[in-house]
Amino acid sequence: MQSAPDRHEYPAHWEADVVLRDGGTARVRPITVDDAERLVSFYEQVSDESKYYRFFAPYPRLSAKDVHRFTHHDFVDRVGLAATVGGEFIATVRYDRIGADGLPASAPADEAEVAFLVQDAHQGRGVASALLEHIAAVARERGIRRFAAEVLPANSRMIKVFTDAGYTQKRSFEDGVVRLEFDLEPTERSLAVQRAREQRAEARSVRRLLTPGSVAVVGTGRTPGGVGRSILGNLREAGFTGHLYAVNKAFPEGLKQLDGVPAHRSVREIDGPVDVAVVAVPAEHVPEVVAECGEHGVQGLVVLAAGYAESGPEGRERQRDLVRRARAYGMRIIGPNAFGIINTSPEVRLNASLAPEMPRPGRIGLFAQSGAIGIALLSRLHRRGGGVTGVTGVSTFVSSGNRADVSGNDVLQYWYDDPDTDVALMYLESIGNPRKFTRLARRTAAAKPLVVVQGAGSAPQGHAVRATRLPHATVSALLRQAGVIRVDTITELVDAGLLLARQPLPRGPRVAILGNSESLGLLTYDACLSEGLRPLPPLDLTTEASAEDFHAALVRALTDDTCDAVVVTAIPAIGEASPGDAELAAALRSAAARGPAKPVLVVHVELGGLAEALSAATSTAPRARAATADAGTPGTGPGPAPVAEAPEGAHLIPAYPAAERAVRALAEAVKYAQWRREAADPGKVPEYEDIDEKGAARLIGGLLARGQGLTLGTDETCELLGRYGIPVRRALPAPTPDEAARAAGALGYPVALKATAPHLRHRADLGGVRLDLADEEQLRRAYAELTELFGKPQEVRPVVQAMAPRGVDTVVRAVIDPAAGAVLSFGLAGAASQLLGDMAHRLVPVTDREATSLVRSIRTAPLLFGWRGSTPVDTPALEELLLRVSRLVDDHPEVVAVTLEPVVVAPHGLSVLGASVRLAPPPARDDLGPRTLPAY
Repeated sequence: MQSAPDRHEYPAHWEADVVLRDGGTARVRPITVDDAERLVSFYEQVSDESKYYRFFAPYPRLSAKDVHRFTHHDFVDRVGLAATVGGEFIATVRYDRIGADGLPASAPADEAEVAFLVQDAHQGRGVASALLEHIAAVARERGIRRFAAEVLPANSRMIKVFTDAGYTQKRSFEDGVVRLEFDLEPTERSLAVQRAREQRAEARSVRRLLTPGSVAVVGTGRTPGGVGRSILGNLREAGFTGHLYAVNKAFPEGLKQLDGVPAHRSVREIDGPVDVAVVAVPAEHVPEVVAECGEHGVQGLVVLAAGYAESGPEGRERQRDLVRRARAYGMRIIGPNAFGIINTSPEVRLNASLAPEMPRPGRIGLFAQSGAIGIALLSRLHRRGGGVTGVTGVSTFVSSGNRADVSGNDVLQYWYDDPDTDVALMYLESIGNPRKFTRLARRTAAAKPLVVVQGAGSAPQGHAVRATRLPHATVSALLRQAGVIRVDTITELVDAGLLLARQPLPRGPRVAILGNSESLGLLTYDACLSEGLRPLPPLDLTTEASAEDFHAALVRALTDDTCDAVVVTAIPAIGEASPGDAELAAALRSAAARGPAKPVLVVHVELGGLAEALSAATSTAPRARAATADAGTPGTGPGPAPVAEAPEGAHLIPAYPAAERAVRALAEAVKYAQWRREAADPGKVPEYEDIDEKGAARLIGGLLARGQGLTLGTDETCELLGRYGIPVRRALPAPTPDEAARAAGALGYPVALKATAPHLRHRADLGGVRLDLADEEQLRRAYAELTELFGKPQEVRPVVQAMAPRGVDTVVRAVIDPAAGAVLSFGLAGAASQLLGDMAHRLVPVTDREATSLVRSIRTAPLLFGWRGSTPVDTPALEELLLRVSRLVDDHPEVVAVTLEPVVVAPHGLSVLGASVRLAPPPARDDLGPRTLPAY
């Protein structure tokens, strides 16, 4: 809470942009003394009924005293927030702190009265719900724990705002007024409500961009060529079903049409709404276009111009200004430096991109940040021919450029419940908000496959990315934990997408292999083994196999309960009985349709027509051309070229030119299917009766009172971990041989003597650890050897520790990353984790099932389970330790780092031999606060 001298300082960090229920945006900010005229103008546009609901009496206008009261706040006990669009108020909310008697009060009073007023024209857009989230966050920051609101029974909308928020509340009725009281501490329900609203709003904002009823291309050149004219031509050729307009301030005054499209010199001149404006003018002219679009009520912009953050500091400021201007009018932006957007739905047929050809309609959603990657993705899909266009084409495509506003997170929100998208493919050069992306990815992956290529280098110029201390491999592991199918190349991205688009998920890793080439079958068999699948012996049909032979073999394989997927291998054959491409494809598709739902893949060698034939429809009738209409009316343009369509819902068969590619895609599908099954029952975070959460909180508070961040000493570390049932074996300092002997006597023989200097810690391979010292003589001899080898005791820093039961040395770590959140890591101590990077990771809080999988996820896990006849160790005890560490960092975000090394896991029990803990004020968590768009 602010002290008296600064209680009136303007809290700029309360300013935020929010997406409303209808997909538009608004700016939330504190109300100040400079807002008197805006407040009066706002109030004049509110209906008498809304005024009555607010003041419980007719209140036609605000008095000077009212205006002063509603614009003068101390930002502590009296706070007012406004939602603005175009700089003007559309809604207000305020709280006044009150005491137990209901009168104005100051801290430590922790209750406040709250009241809203929303312009009638903006009611139903979710403005009040968004303002409630923000005013509640402000109140919590100022020490207020409870809101009270009095509402007339007839004001059902406002009652619904409060009751639907998800807070713990109490309702009473007295003197004709409903009184609501609710705690402001976030609950599971309030967070769920908030995230559901976030999803609906952000999905709607993207839907408005991808399904416009009208598009204006601003910057359309007067002569053929150029970006604007190309976009206009692509929209026409695609057969855009809405209204289309060409805009250029350089058009002659008498020009009415351009290429049959209505032409205007300004967006303001367009008679009718414009949903999306494609901005194809140089960067220096974009601000003027943004103002025109905002004043005309345009809902969204696709900015193609370069010269923004990718060009340096000056461009970065230009980009910030672009976002500020657009959001001031409630518009969202794709770009700048964008390639464009595509929607192949027959109801839309939108190609507002630089792609010269409209992709065929299908079930794959594509997202890329750079135009170059977008071009590569679309061309790769196109080159796959029938293998992609028949199995499935593109539903929507977004190239976000610098993603100054609309990002991959927004598009994921849209795809989550988009009925036209079955598979989402994303090429992410950077992840701006890993914590949110992981949360959205987990939810999306539970409903439909999400395949991602993640850039491994630094973020491209122009991308705002939160700093993360996590290695790229760790972020990749966390994405896999969230159900993301992580691949490394565009080729693998497309390969996986083809399989997942229309093929069922495999029930397990067992793979049947059949075909007319023994060598290709064996190659596929070896590829399956390399990818961790369980292939059955290949069935060689010989090169004389007919289409009927392939059909019968595939039917048998699909009905075989010992296999979960089938890979068909095919090479060209010579002879009259050899099947042609179309005949073989028809046989395979017929067999796949008859058998149980199992994925079928084809590996073909030099069969150029087989991929197309496999995906072609049984009927060869071409799709009817889209109807054309006059420019500027629905149906503009000739529409896409005819193509043979597959039956809706058919499990069409993807074909691959190499066994390794097919098997790799299948292996990803197997792992994803297993994740889906496990995600249905994620487990639970167990409760442990011996955890002293309150005692740990008191200890942490007392320690942090010493400073902003500190690494705990040995005693403090042991005490804190002990509060969570994690005992650490004592290690006593031994600065002299005599001190070492006294320490060993206190601990009891046998003991270990260890060097703890930073360059020797945990380095038994260097001789810095001597174990199983049975008596004082052995101890003194080991002490002399240690100091002779590494230097004086003050350089070696020797300690004595009681021997632990022999077992496997492991390491457990937890860290709070500012971008990704709390991460729990596990591996074997020593070379496995340090040299080979063999560590597994999970996001905190970890469930019991996740702890079990974490232990088994490392490559060296067999050493824990009796590898080569060794004794298996106590993995249940290890899993419990992981769960306790997870609880510690989840319950106390001030614990920013924990390292337990080594943790010796014996056949019965385990011993924590070394531990370190670091405390610091916790990093801010925007995922628990009110909904906001990323700051610019």
